[in-house]
Amino acid sequence: MKQFPGQIAVMGGGSWATALASVLLRNCETINWYMRRDDRIEEFKRRRRNPAYLTDVQFDIERINFSSDINATAAASDTLLLAMPSPYIKDHFEKLTTDISGKGIVNAVKGVVPGDNVLISQYVVDRFGVDPAKSLVVSGPCHAEEVALDRPSYLTVGSYDIENATAFAAALDGANVHAIVSTDVIGIGYAGVLKNVYAIAAGIVHGMKKGDNFTAMLVSNAIREMERFLEVVSPRERQICDSVYLGDLLVTAYSRFSRNHNFGSMIGRGYSVKAAKMEMEQVAEGYFAVKCVHEINRKLDVAMPILEGVYDILYRRVSPEYAISRMAKTFI
Repeated sequence: MKQFPGQIAVMGGGSWATALASVLLRNCETINWYMRRDDRIEEFKRRRRNPAYLTDVQFDIERINFSSDINATAAASDTLLLAMPSPYIKDHFEKLTTDISGKGIVNAVKGVVPGDNVLISQYVVDRFGVDPAKSLVVSGPCHAEEVALDRPSYLTVGSYDIENATAFAAALDGANVHAIVSTDVIGIGYAGVLKNVYAIAAGIVHGMKKGDNFTAMLVSNAIREMERFLEVVSPRERQICDSVYLGDLLVTAYSRFSRNHNFGSMIGRGYSVKAAKMEMEQVAEGYFAVKCVHEINRKLDVAMPILEGVYDILYRRVSPEYAISRMAKTFI
């Protein structure tokens, strides 16, 4: 039996999948790569780069085994690195008939499974019988675009088995990519979900031209809100100022590369939710995360005024001006 992680498959064809594939190929001899569309694969092979995402990144395609068959890719791989948008992940899983219970599953998706309202790392354990010690999570702070530009980038790999986390981190670590490990699987997962919610909030106030002072107050209260939620959903010792929590929140809330910030900015400038979603070229996962976490928190009852304010704006059509002013009254 191969040592973990063995042959790795990248599952997904977007910018984050492309960035992670480029990182893995610096340390792995070959990778498998599942993409949904055959025409995209053929164009990728011809151009030696992803024709739709991070198009400046060139690949050695002789080291990539492409397939549009999710079962063929899963069967040929020891570890599956999930990098599809969370709203569509169940659609991909519906096609999966290959037994993956003995494989490693690494979740790089910053989202919750819609409808089930569970983290993807937990979903694969429950649905496919994956060993919890081999259900890992990868988080930032790390934008795909900066990986493509070969700028210093930072990742955290979470696993209940620290040896598995260390082994997968070694597959990512390199000159400009620095990977650290953690055992806070649930905390890292939910932090990755929540930071997208708060990035939408930051984008909304940016679009409303509330200014840097107000945004700083919003983000400082957001990290407190995240900490309160994590303490209830997964009580354990953690340092909320660590890069995987605060760092990932900051980069997503402020960066021009943040699709969630950009989506929120359109809302703050007066776009309807429908118009903003139509204009986005990529999925703003925070939009779906807002509803999922709102529903989860109905049972937990954590004080989350920022989450609720964004939910009101996106799903109850409350005016941003009213929702943000009400939210601001809770800031400390």
